[in-house]
Amino acid sequence: MAATENWERSARLGGLRRFAVAITILNILGHTFFGFEQSWAQPLVALGTAYPLAILLEAAQCWSIGKKPAFSGGVRALIDFLLSAHISALAVAMLLYANDRLWVVAFATAVAIGSKVLFRQPARSGGGRHFYNPSNFGITVTLLLFSWVGIAPPYQFTENLDRIGDWLLPAVIICSGTFLNYRFTKRLPLIGAWLIGFVLQAAVRSLLFDTPLVASLLPMTGVAFILYTFYMVTDPATTPKSVLQQVVFGFSVAAVYGILVTVHVVFGLFFSLSIVCTIRGLFLYAQLWETNMAQERIAIRSQMKEV
Repeated sequence: MAATENWERSARLGGLRRFAVAITILNILGHTFFGFEQSWAQPLVALGTAYPLAILLEAAQCWSIGKKPAFSGGVRALIDFLLSAHISALAVAMLLYANDRLWVVAFATAVAIGSKVLFRQPARSGGGRHFYNPSNFGITVTLLLFSWVGIAPPYQFTENLDRIGDWLLPAVIICSGTFLNYRFTKRLPLIGAWLIGFVLQAAVRSLLFDTPLVASLLPMTGVAFILYTFYMVTDPATTPKSVLQQVVFGFSVAAVYGILVTVHVVFGLFFSLSIVCTIRGLFLYAQLWETNMAQERIAIRSQMKEV
């Protein structure tokens, strides 16, 4: 059991390191070459918000329970601890567009980092880990609160690329994302279910509402959709482990997305993932409540027998 836990911890850390490197490279290339619409200030503000807030929340939480902070133990421990905050901050800065309002980026980043502390699974169901994807949750809350904030245009990822680059960049992301999710997160069944579910919901909408099938499938051709598929919906900390549950989770996100699009809700990708994560979190708490009730009933029966 200990060996399994150590391997999972090592795999999680290895995946975080590679995800952090990948999203850093993507942001650097995006701002220098690809054609990102945001300025350099956005990722810098996001990182400047995420790092100290993550450290502050970890220190406060550990102080309250008398535990040693995860970032203590040297520079390497600090860097490893900040990997998750680094990824969330850059994802928020890359995907959110609020023109020159830097405080919006700081707000979304703060919500993303704070959600890891506020919304956690029951300890018996998942080790007390958070159940919302941080960057997706931060973006979702920001979009709901501020109607004038939008999502970065999908064309920014390939705006300055030629015809070869238009194919090469998505291919690199797909290959690297497939490897990382196979080797570290073990979420390929979830990816497959999400993609199949997305095609199915498009087909259903086409049949029921006479929506052009090609138009419904068009989002799949964008780099933003690929990033969402391989780097956001597959977050190992906020998705189930078993193959069956992964399949259910992936299909659920696709189904909720289809419903949101049908009722003309924009930004369906982000909202659908947040909704499914909310349902999963409530289910975990309901499951724990049922378990506790069952244990109480058993204890009461045992006491009655003794009497």
